Amino acid sequence: MSQALLESTVHGEPAVPNELLSFLKQGKKFLIAGHKEPDGDCLGSQLALASALRRMGKETILCSAGPFERSEINKYKNLFLSAPAEKDAKVILLDCSTLGRTGDLASHLEGLPLAVIDHHETKNPADEPLTGAINYVAINAPSTTYLVRKLILALGLELSREEAELLFFGLCTDTGFFRHVDNTGVACFEAAAALIRCGANPKAAFAEINGGKSLESRKRVGHLLLNTESFYDGKMLLSTEELEKTSLFGLHDRDSDSVYQLLQAVAGAEVIVLIRQENAEKCNIGLRSRSIVDVGSIAASLGGGGHKNAAGISLEGTINELKPIIVNAFADSMK
Repeated sequence: MSQALLESTVHGEPAVPNELLSFLKQGKKFLIAGHKEPDGDCLGSQLALASALRRMGKETILCSAGPFERSEINKYKNLFLSAPAEKDAKVILLDCSTLGRTGDLASHLEGLPLAVIDHHETKNPADEPLTGAINYVAINAPSTTYLVRKLILALGLELSREEAELLFFGLCTDTGFFRHVDNTGVACFEAAAALIRCGANPKAAFAEINGGKSLESRKRVGHLLLNTESFYDGKMLLSTEELEKTSLFGLHDRDSDSVYQLLQAVAGAEVIVLIRQENAEKCNIGLRSRSIVDVGSIAASLGGGGHKNAAGISLEGTINELKPIIVNAFADSMK
């Protein structure tokens, strides 16, 4: 039976653009790029699309600035180039809408024909999709891998088992293994079922995403929980990781997801904030919202970006300097 069965679609979801299909069919060589600090959705999209294009006889070069710090994606890092020198290729940008989000990779991609496949809502003017790019952007889609599956089928291909596994991995990453899917998520589960029919294994995907952690990473989760403070009568929970603790625990096993999940279980908590001192001059700040507060908008107002319920910011300063700025940024949302 064909995989291209009649399925529901996400409300307002655009069809795969015909110009994107032509872009892929007519091109011979593609740089498959994603955002810096990649996650499972970004890498799953890149790897699955590269595989499908290779089956069409195309040359594909996987590109990422890294770093590949998450334990579940570290094994893929040797497949990616950080400084491709190709000038006769087309670029497919996945899971972000601007070259700026690719970090140091951007200078190697500028000036090349570009297509964007993404599901993030643009909130920062600096993140507007590039003029002249072919855009397949669906902000209500559960993941970029969800869109890549649609694209592969629109190209007339059946998914291989490996592609299905990669796409399912990305779908699970961005939905928190479906914890973030509400009663509008019929299309998401239909896509998941279709991927399972193609060979994706939910049990294996869960183990890959949540397993393989070091003992130090578990201690780090405990440290972040102990460091948690409450603001706005418990509506905001904020934790910090000092530079010496970052050095102690290391960056190879980042597992903030576990902390977000545990703190979101606290009664009355609407927003979770994690501030990590990356070096003496800069902090990375992660934001999560249970449902109501739009952390993507707040992140954008401070130069970051993301979704309504998950966003991030990188800011110059120390924890003590930035903590009151972050807390005050939520004042109106916590009324």
